[in-house]
Amino acid sequence: MIDPVVVESAAVLARHLRQGRDRRLAVLEWFAEAGVAAQPGAVQVPEPPLAAVREALVWVLRGSMSHRLVEVARGAAGAGEEAADGLYEDAGRLLAAHRYRGAANPALVRSALEADEDVPDGPDFKGMVHLVAAIGLGAQEVGADALAEAFAAFGLFGLTGEDWAQMLGAVERGEGPPVDWGLLQQRADVLGPVQQAGDEELLRARTVLLGLRWFYGLYAMHALFMPDTPALAALRARIDEWGMFALLDHVISLSPSPRHFAQGLVICLEPLFDGLYETLMEQLAADPALFEIPGDEAGGAASFMETWTRTLREQTARARERVDESGEGPL
Repeated sequence: MIDPVVVESAAVLARHLRQGRDRRLAVLEWFAEAGVAAQPGAVQVPEPPLAAVREALVWVLRGSMSHRLVEVARGAAGAGEEAADGLYEDAGRLLAAHRYRGAANPALVRSALEADEDVPDGPDFKGMVHLVAAIGLGAQEVGADALAEAFAAFGLFGLTGEDWAQMLGAVERGEGPPVDWGLLQQRADVLGPVQQAGDEELLRARTVLLGLRWFYGLYAMHALFMPDTPALAALRARIDEWGMFALLDHVISLSPSPRHFAQGLVICLEPLFDGLYETLMEQLAADPALFEIPGDEAGGAASFMETWTRTLREQTARARERVDESGEGPL
């Protein structure tokens, strides 16, 4: 008799392995699907061989923009001023070819929509070129102001460019505790962490990534007038305390491709993301009533969705009225 796990594994692989598609992409989709709890009555997707998962991750990451930027940076290390100019040019070209602007903070978006104002732009990542340069040339060569621009572009810990400039300027002048900039080069490696991670670490990173995707989705939906319950507000407050929305927005995709999943997974090997996930799980356990509107506890999730749907209809009607009044035609 054939082992049911073998049968189910073959079925899962066949579902993801379309004609002309690389097997490694199918393995990553399988690995992501296996991390999702099965619906009641459904069969849990078995785990793919983790050796194949690791091979697929390394293959995808070798072709990622992150890895190419690191390779460009390392190629310029110790090669003189002309190579430094070339580094900025090559890194800028790569970043321009993959233009990306992060999402504006959902609270700001919601406030703007409620006030009939323009929605603010999210951060762009042009400043990342300075971080690439620091990896290749050294942080001291790049300077505090340029690094401040790079860190602010990522929205790290909710700090502004001015905040970073003050802190890094103090370090540069020897007025603050010394910084081990060698960690910047070490943390830039996207292949090493996957190659060195044990099987349990890869499984844990997947748990963290899938869990943070759910929490990120709840945070992002605040911009779309999702009813604001105390439990949802508490989760958002936790993310804000850590200053992590911009980083989550950079890492998380609600509908990721296998390539995006691979890059998110390696980032979630970092203890910072594991710690945030644990903090949010603790908050959820302390207040699990995410979809209970105050004063309407008996309604539960159904009432929550009805309220949300009604609010979206009202906002859509308001938007149409504004367009008609302005004479700009229908939406």
